[in-house]
Order: sequence, then structure tokens, then C-alpha cells
Amino acid sequence: MKLILREDITVDKNNSFFDNLEKKTNVKQEDIFNLANSVSGANFKDEQTVRNLIQQVAKLANKPVSKEKEDELVKAIVNNNMPMDFGTLAKMFGKK
Repeated sequence: MKLILREDITVDKNNSFFDNLEKKTNVKQEDIFNLANSVSGANFKDEQTVRNLIQQVAKLANKPVSKEKEDELVKAIVNNNMPMDFGTLAKMFGKK
């Protein structure tokens, strides 16, 4: 089965990357794909949309996100100050 994130991006659900991701995060593949589909075409300039996304991700990952961290993430995303490489994102999410 394939997931179409955009017209030009298709992901094979049988890819071992997603199996490994599921094992490491305890988040079901299906939940990851559902989240990806839900944000496809989302307006990341809209603060409420971004807040909802952050809350969804936190719930899926079973990780609490403080109000301060949520505000920091929302501001960065809405203002296009969000780094797009995984290393920087991981560090940002890892801050307490």
C-alpha cells in the first residue's frame, strides 16, 4: 500500500524505515500515515492549526509538551523560523 503525501511524493507503507520507526517510537505506522495525511495542505501560518498539530504529535508520541515549548514551536513554525533538518528538530524537541 502506498501513501501519497503530495502529488510528487509517494511513500511505500511496506518500507522497513517505517517498521523501524514504529519499533523505536511505539507509534503505529497507521497513526504516522494518518498524521501525515492530515497535515497535507495544512496552513502552517495559522496558529491554531499549528497548535493542534503539535498537540496531536505529542499525544501520538506520549510525550508532554509544556505551554512554553508549545509557544516556542508555534512561533518558530508560523514565522518560518523552523529548521527543516531532523537533527536540529530533534534537539529542539529534546529541550526541557
